[in-house]
Amino acid sequence: MKLLKAIIYSLPALLCWQFFPCDGAVEKDIDTLWRVSAYCPCPKCCGQWSDGVTACGHVIEKGDFFVAADKSIPFGTLVIVPGYNEGKPVKVLDRGGAIKGNRLDVFFGDVNGVSGHQRALDWGIKYLPIKFYKKELQDG
Repeated sequence: MKLLKAIIYSLPALLCWQFFPCDGAVEKDIDTLWRVSAYCPCPKCCGQWSDGVTACGHVIEKGDFFVAADKSIPFGTLVIVPGYNEGKPVKVLDRGGAIKGNRLDVFFGDVNGVSGHQRALDWGIKYLPIKFYKKELQDG
């Protein structure tokens, strides 16, 4: 059932990228600080959507790093969040009911015996400059 749900939920994201081709950095609200909160896949954070599948159909795996963003930011958009994932870009793979406008939620899973929920609580709420990219960044 999870696989079927993942396939169904990924179709809108695939169609979105087909009709809105991407080509480089997005200078979206470059001088704006974004409100960045955190969550994990537990029922406290995700309620009825705590089934381990994100809004775009991504099946959550150990070691995942991604963000939830407003629906104005397409799935697959690369985002750099200072202090998250060692400053490396992560993809927008999820949505959230409270994620509107200049807000992001960073995802935390369990690592080395520390629950993702505790890691999300430790993150708290931060106001950070965010960089967005429309496609994969090239090395070099």
